[in-house]
Amino acid sequence: MLVQIQKKAYLSFQIARNMSTVSDELNPIEHESYIADGISGHPKQLYLLFFTEMWERFSYYGMRALFVLYLTAQIIDGGLAWNSTEASKLYGWYTGLVYVTPIIGGYLADKVFGHRTAIILGAFIMTLGHLSLANQQLPFFYLGLGLLIIGNGLFKPNISSIVGQLYNPNDGRKDGAYTIFYMGINVGAFLGILMCGWLGEKVGWHYGFGCAGVFMFFGMIVFWASQKIFGELGKLEKNKLTQQNIKEKNKPLTNIEIDRIKVIVIFSFVTVFFWLAFEQAGSSMTFFAKDFTKRTFDSIAAANAFKLINTIISLVPLAILFYVLFKVGGAIKKIPIGIIVMTISVCILSGLMYWMISTQISDKDLEIPASWFGVLNSLFIFTLAPLFSTMWEKLAQTKYNPSAPLKFAIGLFLVGAGFLVLVIGSASIGKGDSIAKVSMFWLVFAYLLHTLGELCISPVGLSLVNKLSPQRLLGLMFGIWFFSSAIANWIGGFIASFMERISKESSLSTFFMIFVISSFLVSLFIVIMNKTINRWMHGVG
Repeated sequence: MLVQIQKKAYLSFQIARNMSTVSDELNPIEHESYIADGISGHPKQLYLLFFTEMWERFSYYGMRALFVLYLTAQIIDGGLAWNSTEASKLYGWYTGLVYVTPIIGGYLADKVFGHRTAIILGAFIMTLGHLSLANQQLPFFYLGLGLLIIGNGLFKPNISSIVGQLYNPNDGRKDGAYTIFYMGINVGAFLGILMCGWLGEKVGWHYGFGCAGVFMFFGMIVFWASQKIFGELGKLEKNKLTQQNIKEKNKPLTNIEIDRIKVIVIFSFVTVFFWLAFEQAGSSMTFFAKDFTKRTFDSIAAANAFKLINTIISLVPLAILFYVLFKVGGAIKKIPIGIIVMTISVCILSGLMYWMISTQISDKDLEIPASWFGVLNSLFIFTLAPLFSTMWEKLAQTKYNPSAPLKFAIGLFLVGAGFLVLVIGSASIGKGDSIAKVSMFWLVFAYLLHTLGELCISPVGLSLVNKLSPQRLLGLMFGIWFFSSAIANWIGGFIASFMERISKESSLSTFFMIFVISSFLVSLFIVIMNKTINRWMHGVG
């Protein structure tokens, strides 16, 4: 269903594994019983990884939804009373470092821990990080962020690597496997933002952070208790460099390889502008939702309509979890502890969801949490990714299929268009006005356009880096690619820190126009360079 998008989950975190090897072969499970006892034609181990990754994404996005809201909330409301400038800068540093540490964590897994041990250690450290955030003292907040950054570095590159090792390199089921895995990522992100965001804003910030930690702990226990069905998969192996490997590694670059590296550098550069705009979702767009978006309803009919829609979209991912749990429980009988923990975690989440939904339904003065708008990206991914996948497949058979550079240009244009929507929507908010509220339509429409942009860039970029990179430099090229994402988050946080100042001295529209202009200009640059870039790609598309 997400054939195009699935590569995001796979290629994103293979970087570290490739850094220390030249031509490693994946080691698929060889026991036929694993395949015979599989689910929907896939090894049952895949669904254990689905649950583990899902709870990690639940905790990460749940915590991220609360990040700047907690920092800027008044002390009387349980927050730290920071201004938006300080909160945005810290957010940028945190999300930037999250993209750097997987490079180190993957390398350590290859050389020291092995992938499975790294996953468990990373999950444990992240659990401690989330629980540290639940403490009300500021030093514990900083400690929690540090632990999350370190734990993420150990966890993220290695769980995705194990997914790939379940299959032979040319196994046609691998695309479908990463589709399923990516569904786990989006289910976790959706439910984490929804549940942790609601708990944090409506019950107490530290309940939201604590909820993220509890479910991260469940994910760790599920994986730890289920290890024996992975056999030798994910254990530490020493790299074996043959004379042929060494010779291949030291071979000089050809002119074609140099041209293709130029393309990777260009794509890495332009994605900085995409992600620094897109990642405003966790900073300036959250502030816009909190301070300038009308999150209440003028009529009972409108409030009831939202309650119905929110209930439906909340129950769909929960239904997916119960379906996967039912399938896993029927296929795996050798790990009762893992199955029991899975069942407990889903039941607890169901209880929390029931509490949230029933509370919202009975609330006569319903106010949508500011964090709620963060779920829109995952929601639109669910609904639109299959359409995009079909569209790209059909266009590939026609002369109208856009080249890879043009897909980048379209993605940047769409993210810029999303901010243009916010420029128009915030036009009625005067200079220094902190009271005006605008329709939530503007924010919903902006998230829709941003998701469309992501669907153009994410599946294309990582796939191209994999195809364009000389195999002996694959790790280095991915290092450049992901370091550009780190730079984007740092710059994005820095720019977001000027939101309050610019809105006071000029207007909110002026602030959002920064992202419109930067995205449109870079999109135009790619269009102008399209023929040159395609020539440098030498047939790779």
